Amino acid sequence: MKIALCQIDPIIGNLEYNKQKILDGYKKAIEAKADLAIFPELSLVGYPPLDLVEKSEFRKAVNNAAHEIANQTNSVGLIFGAITEDFDNVGTDIHNSAILCFDGEIQFVQHKTLIPNYDVFDEMRYFDSAESVSIFEFKGEKLGISICEDIWNDADYWYRRRYHKDPIQELLKQKTSVLINISASPYSYGKRAARKEMLSTLTKKDKIPLAYVCCVGAQTDLIFDGASMCYDGNGNLVKVGKSFEEDIFVFDTKENYKAIEKCEESFEQEVLNSLVFGLKEYCTKLGFKKVLVGLSGGMDSALVTYIAVQALGSENVHVILMPSKYSSEGSVNDSEVLIKNLGINSDNVSIQPVVDATLNQIKSILKTEVKSLTEENLQARIRGLYLMTYSNNNGQLLLTTGNKSEMAVGYCTLYGDMCGGLAVIADVYKTDVYRIANHINRDGEIIPKTIIDKAPSAELKPNQTDQDTLPPYELLDKILRMYLEENKEFNEINDVIDNQDLVKRVLRMVDMNEFKRNQAAPALRVSSKAFGYGRRYPIVQGWRK
Repeated sequence: MKIALCQIDPIIGNLEYNKQKILDGYKKAIEAKADLAIFPELSLVGYPPLDLVEKSEFRKAVNNAAHEIANQTNSVGLIFGAITEDFDNVGTDIHNSAILCFDGEIQFVQHKTLIPNYDVFDEMRYFDSAESVSIFEFKGEKLGISICEDIWNDADYWYRRRYHKDPIQELLKQKTSVLINISASPYSYGKRAARKEMLSTLTKKDKIPLAYVCCVGAQTDLIFDGASMCYDGNGNLVKVGKSFEEDIFVFDTKENYKAIEKCEESFEQEVLNSLVFGLKEYCTKLGFKKVLVGLSGGMDSALVTYIAVQALGSENVHVILMPSKYSSEGSVNDSEVLIKNLGINSDNVSIQPVVDATLNQIKSILKTEVKSLTEENLQARIRGLYLMTYSNNNGQLLLTTGNKSEMAVGYCTLYGDMCGGLAVIADVYKTDVYRIANHINRDGEIIPKTIIDKAPSAELKPNQTDQDTLPPYELLDKILRMYLEENKEFNEINDVIDNQDLVKRVLRMVDMNEFKRNQAAPALRVSSKAFGYGRRYPIVQGWRK
């Protein structure tokens, strides 16, 4: 069977747009002489649709659109993802479904069995599980159709499984001859390689070909990398779709292909690609043509500016330098070199007159000496005021520049450097920021080496460096990775670090700054555990007093 894998980039809720994407892809599959075209999970509605599915008018519109798609099919099969209803008055009555249509009609519907409820997934809030799975005979093949999570529960791959059911094994018992999985699997570094290994284990064991189609795109913080995969009956990966862009390609289950060994690039290149793609998608889908960055002369804002140029072009990126009396001459000069290297427009305006005037005005109500931290935060907030005013007046999206290490321990100022509509590198640790910067410079200096080499500093008081307040980033990031991504606690972390006071201090900083992260801009997700929707901790708690 010739299967066309159509990894498209839908927009959540834009049914007309998504419907046309599916029909356009279907036409290309017909032109490619495919027997069957398959599209990703919930491709008609976009993933994740969240509370949109609770609106009856939305569900009716989805149903109408699904039938409109079916009406335009011929003998070539078409599988796409959508929501469906069963009206049995038990549970939500809503399903995450794969719809198979041909000859002008919907011929078969398979609901998703395994409904994930962890990390960024909250599907149990919306969807009922399939009561059963069954194969569908089409053009001489017995199709075993599954949806995303359904294939992530193989007993021979996982040390510990999340579910008792295994819908894939049920399909195999029914003598399926081809496995098809339609997916919307969010990207994080390393997941593509893990997916390759898992699907290879499954297809090799069961001696069956598999066509796995994944959506591409970014929906706010979630990035979907595409990279759809096809396997032969020997467990070999034989076809891979493009990463971070739409793609349509044909997999012939009877053809002998050469095995593909590599499916991921280096950490630095993968993360850079995903951040550039995520920013571009956010701007495109929300209609922003230009972005704004507060350029400090530091590493983080330099990297965000570079990413913005790659995503939107130098003509669509504007930066503002906002020195104070504490800003070093080097920071301004370094910023100007970066501006020249990237070919972007800029402004330079001192915040000091406004800082001085504000302090003079507010002293009368403080009735006490202005504390150092208060003055530091005031500077950050005045910079935020400048940036937000420029953003509002010129219709440019303001990007925040804080990294994951700073966001974790609260080394950031509410209504100051946290101002903005998207946190581009808030899921990238500080040490990884430097790795990516050096990777960018591998063929020549783009980000000035003086920025990379200087000691990190907020420059909010004389001779300030980040390490006045924080441990060295190499040590801090080691603790944070264990706490945030490996879910380890104090004793486990201290067994590695062997510094009780430091570990206690870092964990307390993370816990006490939950309130800041709850008010932060959405952060592009590139790790297995990012701040935001996938990490939910109470603001008020007493676990660590």
